[in-house]
Amino acid sequence: MSTLESLDLKNLHVIVMQEFQTDDIQELSTDFFRNLSNFIGKLKNEEYDGIEKKTKNEIISTATNLTELLINKRLEKISKSPTTSYSVLSDEEKFVIDSNDEMNERRDMILSGIINGKSKFLEITSTKHKIKPVTVRFVKEFAEIVGVDLEKYGPFKPEDIATIPNENAQALISNGIALKIRIEE
Repeated sequence: MSTLESLDLKNLHVIVMQEFQTDDIQELSTDFFRNLSNFIGKLKNEEYDGIEKKTKNEIISTATNLTELLINKRLEKISKSPTTSYSVLSDEEKFVIDSNDEMNERRDMILSGIINGKSKFLEITSTKHKIKPVTVRFVKEFAEIVGVDLEKYGPFKPEDIATIPNENAQALISNGIALKIRIEE
């Protein structure tokens, strides 16, 4: 188990190296990623000038790269080994794999609908997905629209936030008119 009294770049490097040197996912402390976030956050908030500022920015860059390597390697191991114990995963990793599980369940549901001739089920599922409400923030001005649910939305100005049907939101997002945002409950 990797426990850290004080997280720093050297310790992070050791943990990443250990993760790459074994096929099994290593156990991290339950607050590892929060500690890592605090470490990087504190660095980003420190004010320096000159060479100290450049050094700080390089440390942040290295810590960021190591963090990406660690998370990607751990998620790769999790996806390749269905026998990975849920108890060795961080809460953050559990959050990610829960979405994978949901995707697999949805895939199986759609596949079952197709191969079992349940076209009405597929139609209902498709319609629900199209009209599912999505919250977006507009980055460009946009005229009033009629949503796939036949309701009117807008007009919109930059920085307006609106909840609109998924299909309309995706079109606006892909055209650079709006950005998807999450509203925390």
